[in-house]
Amino acid sequence: MKLILISKRHGGTKTITLGFWSKTILLACLLALPIAAVTLMALQWSVKSSHSILTAEVSKTWQQTLSAQQEEVEKTRQQAQNKLAALTLRVAELQARLVRLDALGERMMMTAKIEPGEFDFTQPPALGGPSQELENHNFEVSTFMDMIDDLAFKIDDRQHQLQTLEALMANQKVQESIFVAGRPITKGYLSSHYGRRTDPFSGKVAWHGGVDFAGKDGSDIVAVAAGVVTWSAERYGYGNLVEINHGNGFKTRYAHCKENLVKAGDVVKKGQLIALMGSSGRSTGPHVHFEVYKHGRAVDPASYIRRASR
Repeated sequence: MKLILISKRHGGTKTITLGFWSKTILLACLLALPIAAVTLMALQWSVKSSHSILTAEVSKTWQQTLSAQQEEVEKTRQQAQNKLAALTLRVAELQARLVRLDALGERMMMTAKIEPGEFDFTQPPALGGPSQELENHNFEVSTFMDMIDDLAFKIDDRQHQLQTLEALMANQKVQESIFVAGRPITKGYLSSHYGRRTDPFSGKVAWHGGVDFAGKDGSDIVAVAAGVVTWSAERYGYGNLVEINHGNGFKTRYAHCKENLVKAGDVVKKGQLIALMGSSGRSTGPHVHFEVYKHGRAVDPASYIRRASR
C-alpha cells in the first residue's frame, strides 16, 4: 500500500510505502475513531440522564422510604420485646402453679400417709431413655406458644383434680373421725348390758338404756368419735354427764363422771380424754354409763363398741 503526499507550498510529492503491520495499525485506528466517538456520546448522555434522575423530589422519596423502614424495624423490635415480656410472665405463672401443685401433693401425701420415698414432690421426676433427635424440626413462635397454652391447661386441670381428690380425702377423714366405734374407756370391763335388768337400788326389773364399764376411780374416759360437746354438767340420775353430738344423727353420753374435762361447745377428737371415771349421781361405784343415740332414739351400744374404727 502506497501513500502519496502533495505539498502546496513547493508543489512536490512524496510517496510512502506501507507494509503489512503498518496497514493493520492504520486500519485499526480508522475503525477505533467512530467507536470512541460513540462511546463518548453515550457517556455524556448517561451523565446527563443521571443528573436528571437524582432530583430533589427523588431524594426526598428515598428518605421517606428509609424512615418508614426504620419505623417498621422499631415497631417489630417493640413487638418482639412485648411478646418476650408476655412469655416471661406466662412462664412465671406456670412456675407458681407448679409450686402450688407441689405443696398440694405433699399435703395429700401426708394425709394419705404415703411413704416419703414413694412420692417426692421436692425433686423433679426421674427421666431417661435413648435419644433420637428429629430432623428438620424447628420450633416456631406460634407452635411454642400453643405448647405453653396446652401445658397451662393441663396444669390447671391437674390442680382441679388434686383439689377434688384432697376434698374427698378430707371428707373421708372427717367421716372416719365421726364414725362411732370402740370403747369409751382405756382400762376397765363391761359390768352391765343394754336392756332389761334388775335395778341395783330397787331390786325390780327395769330398763337400762346403755352399758356400764367399771374401773378404777379416776380412770380415763375417752370420746368414741369426734364431735361437739353439747352438755357438760350435772344431770339428774346421771351425775356429772358429758354429751357429744357427732353429726349424722348420732349422739353419745358419758355419765357418773368424777370430773368433766371438757365444756359445752368444745370440739373433741376421736379418742380424746373428756372426763375421769367416778361414781356421781345414781351409782353404786366407779364406772361410766355409756349411751348411744341415733336420730334421737337410744340404741344398743354393743354393736358400736364391737365394730372397728374406719
